[in-house]
Amino acid sequence: MAGLIAPVARLIEEFSKLPGIGTKTAQRLTYHVLRASTDDARALAAALVGIKENVAYCSVCCNITEAGVDPCDLCADPRRESQRICVVEEPLDVLAIERTGEFRGRYHVLHGAISPIDGIGPERLRTRELLDRATAGGIDEVILATNPNLEGEATAMYLADLLRPLVANVTRIARGLPVGGDLEYADDVTLIRSLQGRRAVER
Repeated sequence: MAGLIAPVARLIEEFSKLPGIGTKTAQRLTYHVLRASTDDARALAAALVGIKENVAYCSVCCNITEAGVDPCDLCADPRRESQRICVVEEPLDVLAIERTGEFRGRYHVLHGAISPIDGIGPERLRTRELLDRATAGGIDEVILATNPNLEGEATAMYLADLLRPLVANVTRIARGLPVGGDLEYADDVTLIRSLQGRRAVER
């Protein structure tokens, strides 16, 4: 970037790689870090390194967990209903549903949704792990709680076709959520109604 010294330009470039961060926001974040104390900057850098070194994925549900803690706390909790699985796109969606206190089963995190435009096919998601869980038996219901947008609907339909021969009940969360919205931004009442009004997946 013209007129910028290399360390500033590099940080702006790195911030710009984050989702939802444009060039202007990246510049504001960079100059905020520049004005912050050295201790604050080191704390930020340590947190960024720490999240890569100290966070792992649960071998059961594929949600994030602290390194060395496997399975995660939710999968290890004997009070949760092991016969019911709620499938979500991202770890943030687990937090959103947990806030409601409505769901007491287990989760499965796909880490994305099918999106041909972005080059994301089923093989890029944690679908194989989900099918392995369903094949192992003991699952009475799989709730497809992908986001109610084009990618989320396509993912739900794809998974429903694969899961129907393996699981007695494959349901989809109700349309209490706005089309095009994300679970992490939904209010608790909307999420509760979506879970309570889930329905069988239809072609």
